[in-house]
Amino acid sequence: MKILRMTLAALSLSAVSSMVLAAGNPLSVHVLNLENGLPSPGVNVTLEKHVGQTWEPLAQGVTNEQGRIGELFPAKQAFETGEYRVVFKTGEYFKKTGHETFFPEIPVIFEVKNADQHYHIPLLLSPYGFSTYRGS
Repeated sequence: MKILRMTLAALSLSAVSSMVLAAGNPLSVHVLNLENGLPSPGVNVTLEKHVGQTWEPLAQGVTNEQGRIGELFPAKQAFETGEYRVVFKTGEYFKKTGHETFFPEIPVIFEVKNADQHYHIPLLLSPYGFSTYRGS
């Protein structure tokens, strides 16, 4: 019974820390390799905002050992409504892992309609295909 209580407490703290992270930064990404079912560490990712006819660079990061960047949006900047683009530098990643790829980079354009929400952009990746969606 004590082990069950400790497990439940740990799960509750984990859920709370995930919520705090999501509340602290409005944008996160996650890259998973569909070929082997594992996270993709070391993927360079850039964030840009659509301003007029151009894309303005905002931030860049590299996925960690879990294939995640938990805080991609710049901390000192206001998160606003508008169009954003996350670009996953997949060519560099596959080259480092000794694989060829058809997609040297994967741009994901998304629209922020409510700047009070957290936006999570997962990328499911393989050398010759990918899928993405709005995560939570």
